[in-house]
Amino acid sequence: MKVSDYIVSFLEEREITDVFGYPGGMVTHLMDSLSGSRVRSHLTYHEQGAAFAACGWAQESGKTGVAYATSGPGATNLLTGICNAYFDSIPVLFITGQVNTFESKDGLGVRQRGFQETDIVAMAKPVTKYARKILSADDIKSELEAAFHIAQDGRKGPVLLDIPMNIMRAEIDPDKLPGFVPQKVTYDRSFEPLTEALAGASRPVILAGSGIKTAGAAGKFNEVVKKLHIPVVTTMLAVDITEESFGFIGAYGARTANFIAAKSDLVISLGARLDVRQVGALRDNFAPGAKIVRVDIDKGELGFKAHNDEIGINADVSDVLEAMGTARTRDLTAWNSVCLKIRDELKDIDDRLPNGFVKRISEVIPESSVITTDVGQNQVWVAQSFNIKKDQRIFFSGGHGAMGYSLPAAIGCAVASAGKNVYAFTGDGGIQMNIQELQTLARENLPVKIILLNNSSLGMIRHFQEMYFNDNYTQTVPEGGYTVPDFGAVATAYKIPYTLVTEPGDINDELFAKEGPQFIEVRISEPTYVFPKLEFGKPNQDQEPLLDRETYARIMDL
Repeated sequence: MKVSDYIVSFLEEREITDVFGYPGGMVTHLMDSLSGSRVRSHLTYHEQGAAFAACGWAQESGKTGVAYATSGPGATNLLTGICNAYFDSIPVLFITGQVNTFESKDGLGVRQRGFQETDIVAMAKPVTKYARKILSADDIKSELEAAFHIAQDGRKGPVLLDIPMNIMRAEIDPDKLPGFVPQKVTYDRSFEPLTEALAGASRPVILAGSGIKTAGAAGKFNEVVKKLHIPVVTTMLAVDITEESFGFIGAYGARTANFIAAKSDLVISLGARLDVRQVGALRDNFAPGAKIVRVDIDKGELGFKAHNDEIGINADVSDVLEAMGTARTRDLTAWNSVCLKIRDELKDIDDRLPNGFVKRISEVIPESSVITTDVGQNQVWVAQSFNIKKDQRIFFSGGHGAMGYSLPAAIGCAVASAGKNVYAFTGDGGIQMNIQELQTLARENLPVKIILLNNSSLGMIRHFQEMYFNDNYTQTVPEGGYTVPDFGAVATAYKIPYTLVTEPGDINDELFAKEGPQFIEVRISEPTYVFPKLEFGKPNQDQEPLLDRETYARIMDL
């Protein structure tokens, strides 16, 4: 059979029902093989859109997403999505076409020999778990098996196979091809340091990271939390992990969560990276009186310590949760009471109009829905103010922070979720990064509800300019050269039903009642801010705008 046919049959055997891509000369054989197969190929209108859609599909399904593109600009347009998958631990196979091997420059001292020849493997290697150019058709089975295994093994992430066109069209006998033999990886199995720390702690807190989600362990996590009655804070990417959280920690996090972490005597970090946005620039300021026990499947992450004496456990979080489920703890009634007092003291202190819009929208979005966000102020408002209901899932572009993520990721989620409504929050900046995917949405009539929070500015950067550049709003507001289109006209051009919202009172149960796609523009006329916000070098719990010192001291003394 032809190599491209084998690739498709390989995907079918692994129950990969959908792939995303854009046509190009070097992937025509793959496109032809996908046609008529059980694998549905979804045409996007930019390769970055295909990459983000594959990320969303993988996040929602738990399987390995697949995106393809041709050589040269097609392949390089995937790189932003590849980075996104790498930093957020999303398993995606990226297949790039390449010029025929006999057209390749090989060792010649030229920049390029074949048309659109580009060394995508060299570019992608730093941001993939595995990247290979296939030079023999007989390697296709072992390389596909390796890629699929590596994408899902350990800390998940993207893989890339670059396949020349003459390899793609070559004939093979699958029964005679060598396979891939995975190496066995061992992890820590001794969890006594964690269980001993739990038994001795008076003020423990669990920091839930997105590693719990990527491990498929959210259900087990919630069982353990309900059994142990330990307060939970989260990272931004894990705000949907439980309905019982006190919020997410960090620079833009909830004051309540940051105070609880600061007052704890034990932080159990499960699948969280403890990066600068989470713990602050001066890492010793984070939970200064607490012992830290960190669980991460990526041993490299444990080397970037928050405290020099923290305990690192290189393990699958599912195994650790099993051990925690039988752990002993002290009576934590008093500590839980303190946490509730902190939350009551700080309730609604940072709510502003955009937070009110998000909170109200979350009230009318039903259970078991999927939510995506873009990057910028809209992302933080959702993380801060979206009230999580049962079985709701929220997906972000976290580590890479790629504007333009929400819409194509929502398309991938909608394809993967078999009929669930998907709610895509975005900003007037982010939507324009991949606005062409409105055509994908309209063509496939997917139930994606776009919620555009339009403040006619690049609000996050405008705020920086206000703080550090004497209100020089260059390139971020209309008077500085940044403008936005008539989004109602844009939606109409794509034949997507459009609604304008100007007040929280406009939001009701009928807002998202139409079947198929919708475009909801929430127009915000005032300057917008993300508060609370941490000033560089300060401890997490002392965020701007500053609490009056009496209130701050009272909370710290609880």
